[in-house]
Amino acid sequence: MVKMTTLCYLERDGKYLMLYRNKKKNDINEGKWIGVGGHLEGTESPGECLEREVKEETGLTLTSYQFRGIVTFVPAPDEVEYMCVYTADGFTGELRECNEGELRWIPKEEIEGLSLWEGDRLFLPLLMREDTPFFSMKLVYSDGKLVHVRVDGAADKKGAAWEK
Repeated sequence: MVKMTTLCYLERDGKYLMLYRNKKKNDINEGKWIGVGGHLEGTESPGECLEREVKEETGLTLTSYQFRGIVTFVPAPDEVEYMCVYTADGFTGELRECNEGELRWIPKEEIEGLSLWEGDRLFLPLLMREDTPFFSMKLVYSDGKLVHVRVDGAADKKGAAWEK
């Protein structure tokens, strides 16, 4: 089964808006901190999905965002999700409570200490680097553990040192 989703990290004052997933039943992201976003609906483009999902989950309206990468997420055999990853540095409105979890502005230097997906620990530093305008990454999991990483078509990077 193939899914297409968006994932956005809103930036403000050296912080990312993170969502701690703790309110949704049967949530693959339960107990993890992630960006905001969700599944494309109908004939939506990734940008249209992003704008809708950010508004639904945060109450904020995006005014400036950048498409930063695509992650091929393989959580289990025969399952794949293509995640269009964005950062946003412009938005209006008032932050509101999210029905999927707790929203919090987290300083970028503290994100590494959060409960994150293993693969997120690899692509988040790429989002924080100005010299990485776009990336492509494949993350394959088995029993909840990251077993294979491929970046921009390169050889397996599992265990490689990643610079911030």
